[in-house]
Amino acid sequence: MDYVFKMVVIGDSAVGKSQLLSRFSKNEFSADIRATVGVEFQTKTVRIDDKLVKTQIWDTAGQERYRAVTGAYYRGALGALIVYDVTKHPSFDHIPRWLDELRHRADPNVVIMLVGNKCDLEGLRAVPTEAGKKLAEREGLLFLETSALDATNVEKAFHMVLERIYQRVSRKSLGGADGERGFNSSLGGTVLDVKVGQQNTTYRCCSQQ
Repeated sequence: MDYVFKMVVIGDSAVGKSQLLSRFSKNEFSADIRATVGVEFQTKTVRIDDKLVKTQIWDTAGQERYRAVTGAYYRGALGALIVYDVTKHPSFDHIPRWLDELRHRADPNVVIMLVGNKCDLEGLRAVPTEAGKKLAEREGLLFLETSALDATNVEKAFHMVLERIYQRVSRKSLGGADGERGFNSSLGGTVLDVKVGQQNTTYRCCSQQ
């Protein structure tokens, strides 16, 4: 394994964050998926420029009562998807709040993509594509509309973020070993104790020291 990158998926409850993660990590979609409680964790390994990149993706609950719990998990995140539901305008209206929280808690150079999910529900659309594009342009974000149901742009969204992270890390690596420190899987990082099922498991992640 050449690199380990941490990503977070954030946004309001019921916008489809867990479905996006399930589609990307396991190519699965479940209509009756349960609401995320606190933070859940998935991994997937991809190849970028002949390098193996393991991505650790943290699915954060959108419910207000869990926000204090999930705050610590922004630490060390090098990439983020901020997700809204194109059929629910309030979820789009709340994007600035999520963006502000992310920028305060995550790495200053975090790569951020704005994702308008459920684009398959065109007949129920409440947020025009152009509105998402304009917000992304104004805030300097990547942007895509996705559908976890039919897999539209799901792989592309995650890969775009991972490739942008990799480009930044590669540029730092050219500047010397210190630029790569904290990103290479063989080096240091933040250790997080995470409860997965009934077990407490320690994961070494990818934050800079």
